[in-house]
Amino acid sequence: MFFFEYKMRTNLKNALQQIKDKKYHEKYTNQNKNIFLIGIEFDEEQKNISEFECEKL
Repeated sequence: MFFFEYKMRTNLKNALQQIKDKKYHEKYTNQNKNIFLIGIEFDEEQKNISEFECEKL
């Protein structure tokens, strides 16, 4: 299972941390499946991805 969060770089909290804080993935943890949390941050000025993080639980 994959959980994505997209943020503009101007936000103070990074995208991966928001997934963890909001616990979007918790109801799926006992389904015996791989869980990946993916945070992607965009730079508004450059119109491109500025940061990308991935974590497997």
